[in-house]
Amino acid sequence: MSKNRFLSYKLLTKSNIALVLILAMMGGFLASRAVLSMATLAFGLNALWNINPKRWFQNKWWVLGALWVLIFIFSYYWSTDKDFWYHHSELKMPFLLFPLVFYFLPPFSPKQLLIFTIATGCMLIAGACYSSSFLIGHMDYYMEQYRVAHVLPTPAEGDYIRFSVCIALYIIWCFSFWSRLNYSLKWLIGIFISILVIYLHILASKSGLITLYVFLIFWAVYIAVSKKKLLPGIGIVVLMALGLLLAFKYIPTFHQRAGYISYSYIVYTEGDQSGTYGDIGRLMSYDVAEKQIKANPVRGVGAGDMLHAMIKGYETDYPKVAIENRLLPHNQFLIIALGWQVVVALRVRRFSRQQPELAPAT
Repeated sequence: MSKNRFLSYKLLTKSNIALVLILAMMGGFLASRAVLSMATLAFGLNALWNINPKRWFQNKWWVLGALWVLIFIFSYYWSTDKDFWYHHSELKMPFLLFPLVFYFLPPFSPKQLLIFTIATGCMLIAGACYSSSFLIGHMDYYMEQYRVAHVLPTPAEGDYIRFSVCIALYIIWCFSFWSRLNYSLKWLIGIFISILVIYLHILASKSGLITLYVFLIFWAVYIAVSKKKLLPGIGIVVLMALGLLLAFKYIPTFHQRAGYISYSYIVYTEGDQSGTYGDIGRLMSYDVAEKQIKANPVRGVGAGDMLHAMIKGYETDYPKVAIENRLLPHNQFLIIALGWQVVVALRVRRFSRQQPELAPAT
């Protein structure tokens, strides 16, 4: 009896519970937002159990995160759309939780990290297989969808951007964990990496691919400069170029996606103002956000009124953009500055300065 209680105690450590909850969060991210929310809350409670709140202030990252969230929250007092303010403020709450959680959690053991790596890899590969299965028997349909910038259905409620970035970050994690693996496990994780890299090119989401290739470039530079291994560094760059060439030639979805990006650039240089092309629409949103920030330089427009301010800005500068294509800028620094600026003279680099001017609206 006492031995069983001892084993139960050993299993119910903070780090073991945290590992289970992390895997639950990953599963929830892929399949159920409700599970993700409950697991996240439990993850935080587990880490902060029996921790005196006075100790929270030992974590400078948490203090910075708390100040960042408070900047957003205080704009409640000059936001007229309280529902929109609540929605966007709620999305910032993890910044109050996760710095504390990872600060107070005990370190994970190598065995726990291995379990995380294998279990997460299995879940992501299952998600990739689910997504790729839509091509079976429907190749022509999805080729047409990729021609107009629509991609394969994915887990995470179809949020292909976050799903692809999650896969890219997992691949990066596997590279960092590689030296801790034995020979047979390196084969297993190598297979995981290969499958997921191929899938990223099949999905052809720019966010995931950029995340992966930026890491590979920095890794190549690190090996060439810090490790003084020039040839392996050059080899990584050559393999990257070869991989992109093979993907363009043999993966039709990737080929279609590359063609769409090229066409979007041509349309942009011709002065398109429809907002129907994703990349062009984002550049427009940056331009509108910068002008709204300059027009409200002290306190911003309020977190609740950001979308209303952006729609108004579009009406002035890009009236041809349909309402459904009028975006908040996909940039957290611009979002914070738009919601509430704390620096009067904040200057935001205008991304469109390096591009040809858009034709005036007629």
